[in-house]
Amino acid sequence: MFSKNKKLKTYYFSALALAIPIIIAQLGHTLVQTSDTMIIGHFLGKISLAASSLAHSVFMMVLVFGLGIAYGLTPLIAQASGKNNKEEIAKLLSNSIWINLACSILLFCGVYYGSMFVMQHADQDPLVVEEAKPYLLVLSISIFPLMIFSAFKQFAEGLGFTKQAMRITIWGNVLNVILAIIFVKGMFGIEPMGIAGVGIATLTDRILMMVVMVLYVLKSKHFQPYISKFNFFSIQKELIKSILKLGTPVAFQYFFEVSAFAGASLIAGKISALDQAAHNVAITLASMTYMIGLGISGATTIKVGNSLGKENYPRLKTFAKVSYHIILVYTICTAIFFAVFNYPLASLMTKDMDVVALAAQLLIIAGIFQLFDGTQVIGLGILRGMGDVNIPTLITLLAYWGVGLPSGYYMGVNLGLGIQGVWYGLTFALLTSSLLLYLRYRVMIKKKLAIT
Repeated sequence: MFSKNKKLKTYYFSALALAIPIIIAQLGHTLVQTSDTMIIGHFLGKISLAASSLAHSVFMMVLVFGLGIAYGLTPLIAQASGKNNKEEIAKLLSNSIWINLACSILLFCGVYYGSMFVMQHADQDPLVVEEAKPYLLVLSISIFPLMIFSAFKQFAEGLGFTKQAMRITIWGNVLNVILAIIFVKGMFGIEPMGIAGVGIATLTDRILMMVVMVLYVLKSKHFQPYISKFNFFSIQKELIKSILKLGTPVAFQYFFEVSAFAGASLIAGKISALDQAAHNVAITLASMTYMIGLGISGATTIKVGNSLGKENYPRLKTFAKVSYHIILVYTICTAIFFAVFNYPLASLMTKDMDVVALAAQLLIIAGIFQLFDGTQVIGLGILRGMGDVNIPTLITLLAYWGVGLPSGYYMGVNLGLGIQGVWYGLTFALLTSSLLLYLRYRVMIKKKLAIT
């Protein structure tokens, strides 16, 4: 019994050692938005805060689709690493870069033409829309460096090298905060740029992060066995199909979830600018804790994918169990934290006390849905590592668009519960997704164990 517990402890440490750098790197995407929200909330006021909520909502729908495509690379790299196939790993990287470049162009067009149109025709406050437009445009340009950064980041993480992306993200966020304050306030002879200055700071940060990540992968001795076989122009249809076969459903999984939260922001804007601003504050804080869960999920995908490559199904099952344990402990802690410190947390984001009061109420609800959000993202990570992405995509569609948004709209608008009612709907969506994904995992692992 002691030997079994000691072995399980090794799995916990192994999963956390891989997860922590991924968590910090994942937090980078959200910390950019968090720091931007804090700067806007403290320096520019309620209309600008609502504008940033609107811009981020429509932008994130497009961005996460691209990131989902990039995440399709990680399990393939992990599986190829389990087979010690260096040449295939090198080819996966080159084909992933081309896919991400093509996606960048499509996503930019999606933001510039699609998101701008949606924003202007979604019954939003005209002042909020006008302020959001220039901010959204600059954010859309930042898709290009972010997608290239993601290709090299997912390559490194698929091989188990996670710390460099973490370090780049930390320094990138420090730079983003400094530049955003300078551009917004108009320091050192620069004219105050308002909310557009926050977008320019984010763009600058992402360009530099891309450059440093690319140089790290190409120059590091850790990757030379793979880079020596790397050919940028090695475009192979079969590998592109393999990446897209995993990446496209993953992209839709993220899209369905984030678009549901974006839809919640649009519903909030339909109710009032106050509800929309409060939603932005609360969802920004909740997104930070979600990114930690997403980091644990990313590590789970790598461990599960590597186990699948080795055809070691008992190891796969153990890592899945350990990941569920870790996320449950973590989400219980965050739920308590949100419940106890809801007012101080909301006050960090804005000085508007009306927004603080409403956002604090939403953080109580967020504390509840943390439990379901964490377990559903782990379910997605496990199934992704097993190469099972199509059924989970349908599950996320059903949960968010079949359950979450309709019930949220009904409670928020028809029953008059406001933004709290919308968040109750989101909680039902996460509960539905969490349960169905766990059941799907149980079906898949029984099939794998029956083979051995």
